[in-house]
Amino acid sequence: MHKKHDYAALLKYMRMLEEGVSYFRIRKEYGISYGRLSRLWLLYQQHGTSVLRSKHYTQVSGELKQQIVRDIQENNLTLVQASLKYGVSVSRLDVLLKISREQGIDALLITKKRGRPPCMGRPRKKKPEEMTELERLRRENHLLKLELEIRKKAQALVEERKARLRAIGQGQSEN
Repeated sequence: MHKKHDYAALLKYMRMLEEGVSYFRIRKEYGISYGRLSRLWLLYQQHGTSVLRSKHYTQVSGELKQQIVRDIQENNLTLVQASLKYGVSVSRLDVLLKISREQGIDALLITKKRGRPPCMGRPRKKKPEEMTELERLRRENHLLKLELEIRKKAQALVEERKARLRAIGQGQSEN
């Protein structure tokens, strides 16, 4: 179950941990994950209540990604320690390590553009006055074919409904 925990709730959990309440009890009672709770507890002990407010994440450059991976590998940092040090999520660090293992550390410099490529858009429709005679006739032909298909489908639906009504004895009388 994924539940949103606001600042007041997180502060309450930190106060409970200060009083000696176990992680297990807080997890069970309020539905917060162990990983998030333990990470927040470590941050709270180091930096205070400011870490409990929601953050806006920034994009990490390729050079910083490489530096983080090297730091983890050379200093044998755990993902949680590196996450606290650099302010990057544990899951993101896991992805960076996986990329560096599979494709090499230089693969971290490659950034992929996000979103729909510009060539993916639909072609712009021409106004009737901009069309050539052939384009106009093709469009008109296409629209007439569509209209004919719609009429055929409507007629088939009407016939199907009449057949169903006749089958249960509610059809139109012959008189």
